[in-house]
Amino acid sequence: MTSNPGYSAEAAKKDLKEALNGIDGYLRFLAESGCRGFDCSTESLQKIEAWGHKNSRSAETLEDVGMDLGDCRRCKLSEHRKNIVFGTGNPNARLVFVGEGPGYEEDQRGEPFVGAAGQLLTKIIEAMNYTREQVYICNIIKCRPPGNRNPMPDEIQACSPFLRRQISSIKPDFICALGTFAAQTLLETGVPISKLKGCFHDYMGIRVLPTYHPAYLLRNPGKKRDVWEDMQKLMKALDH
Repeated sequence: MTSNPGYSAEAAKKDLKEALNGIDGYLRFLAESGCRGFDCSTESLQKIEAWGHKNSRSAETLEDVGMDLGDCRRCKLSEHRKNIVFGTGNPNARLVFVGEGPGYEEDQRGEPFVGAAGQLLTKIIEAMNYTREQVYICNIIKCRPPGNRNPMPDEIQACSPFLRRQISSIKPDFICALGTFAAQTLLETGVPISKLKGCFHDYMGIRVLPTYHPAYLLRNPGKKRDVWEDMQKLMKALDH
């Protein structure tokens, strides 16, 4: 195995655990759907072999991840959703915004951040001299929780392998984690967003900058200045 100075044993164990959890969940889903076997094509084996290899030409695409997600029934959120909200934007983006989960408007349209909070996020992105088409936008969970409640741990666990694969496919330089659940899930911590924000952290070798969620800013407009200061740090890092 080729050694990678930036790839620690701890990171390797984390990757293996994520992969095994994703495989286990998907196999259980197939079994519950009546599947009793499947063929491993050369193409499929090549994709499996490419998992975790950042520069592999045969690494899976966002389309591959979306096809595997399918009409997902891996958690109870599938019972009430209208649409799966997978993600949107540039599949080769340097910057990925990760939020919490879809709201009513997102569930209706099948797109992330299209409601009031999404309109504010668009303004933030444009103030950074980017467009939504230049970045990638997604959420920790892909289905709307009833009543826009907070996502539950089992729901986050069911979706996490797909988020990880989305990020692995895009290979961004930076992730902006929007809000508590995005930051705590990506960084595997219980530290409050108020203490995580404004500083760069590491996720799979990618620099992560947590900040407040746009929905929080709609309720607390006085915090917009804090978020803009975070975005200025992000802009400076993107320029280098």
